[in-house]
Amino acid sequence: MILYDPRIPASLVEFGIQIPLRDSRSIKTLQALLDDRRLKSLQKQWHRDRIVETLTREDLLRVHSPGYVERLYSAALEQEIISTFELIDAEGKYYRYAPETATRPLTDLFERLLLKSAGTVQAARLALQHGFCFSFTGGAHHAQRDFGNGFCLINDVVIAPRKLQLEKKVDRVWIIDVDAHKGDGTAALTAGDDSIRTLSIHMASGWPLDCPPELINGRPNPSFIPSDIDIPIESGEEPYYLERLRAGLGQLEEGDPADLAVVVCGADPYEKDELPSATLLKLSLDQMLARDRLLYTWLEERKIPAVFLMAGGYGDEVWRVYAQFLRWALHRRYEHFA
Repeated sequence: MILYDPRIPASLVEFGIQIPLRDSRSIKTLQALLDDRRLKSLQKQWHRDRIVETLTREDLLRVHSPGYVERLYSAALEQEIISTFELIDAEGKYYRYAPETATRPLTDLFERLLLKSAGTVQAARLALQHGFCFSFTGGAHHAQRDFGNGFCLINDVVIAPRKLQLEKKVDRVWIIDVDAHKGDGTAALTAGDDSIRTLSIHMASGWPLDCPPELINGRPNPSFIPSDIDIPIESGEEPYYLERLRAGLGQLEEGDPADLAVVVCGADPYEKDELPSATLLKLSLDQMLARDRLLYTWLEERKIPAVFLMAGGYGDEVWRVYAQFLRWALHRRYEHFA
């Protein structure tokens, strides 16, 4: 099952933001699936093309602080977006931001991000119903309780499980994060809560692990709060990536089984990803497919419903990562269909 609403662009250029998020990662991924004659004939079986879920303030307040949520719904929103997307540097100059090129106000971005986060909830519901769903949105794992961070304004990775837990649809959740960067917001937001266990395999150095240990206000930087299982990978250790991921998954299942797995399935570990802060981890296209197949089959064997989130993936080539995995997964799921 795939949730992809073509009304929602991946690119942020209409807001003047020049981060290399390309619409191609969604458009070319879907087209690659439709170029497969068998998958095209089954599209109505596997493609849901509208996000119909909505999120409320109350949904955000289960994860984020009242003060932060209030700022998101006030005149402070623009500054929160500027900070979260790092659009102004330490010298006060625009950074990866050209407001004169924008066709929409920066504050309109909040509604889009709310819709994308709602997509994570909807995809999780589809996963519970069908066993698997891949969402073309979601994975904002850097957003913290009191502030946005690393292009992540609100943390849908935690918002979705909290909403489903409230509805008693799930009890225990595993969050498996294979994005290039540590899932720091997710780890901090779930620390000390046995109902959500977190695993993050990520670059051993670089952002966010090169940030100061204290915030400007003197409080400890929550990016250094550990996941339940952290697997740092040094540059040059890519040949050991799958082995270490498999070992981490073994640790994950030493606890109680999960009712749902949320996989932050970023493509930014791919060697052709174009985000500068992801360059310390370089997996080949074959290694990326092996990663995704491992996660899929491991969860399938344990009969744990899994929602995979597109998460980080930057530049013109990352669509190949998603397309190869989804071709494989959909053929596996629909092999008995005529």
